[in-house]
Amino acid sequence: MREINKDILEEVESEINSALNDSKGIISHQRRLAFVLSLGTVCLLEEYLERLKVFKIGAKINHEWLKKKKENSKKFIERQVTCPLEEVKDLDALLDLAYNIEEERNLQAYGKKVSEELLMKKVNLFLELKKKVQNA
Repeated sequence: MREINKDILEEVESEINSALNDSKGIISHQRRLAFVLSLGTVCLLEEYLERLKVFKIGAKINHEWLKKKKENSKKFIERQVTCPLEEVKDLDALLDLAYNIEEERNLQAYGKKVSEELLMKKVNLFLELKKKVQNA
């Protein structure tokens, strides 16, 4: 794993723990969670592709790609790997989780307060993605 991604994932976990343990509640962390979960999602996808040894050196994934139609985002991602995406095991399942995390990200980051249920859903989706990547 790239050192920067390792640091980012530690920061994401720290923010999640801080939000979950804050006496003011998770809502007070809404915007920070929007940003760190998005960033962490990208790091996990990159880690997964690196682990499979298909991620090109210096390649990056942009969180904005995860807001496009899946076919379009796959075209962007395919440029970052050394093999056809069809050969990347479990990528569709991981992308589905990533899409769900990114969904409504801008509303969460820039809009009005969202529900605690939505924030917990996003945290749980991220933790599920993390578990799948680490167990791959």
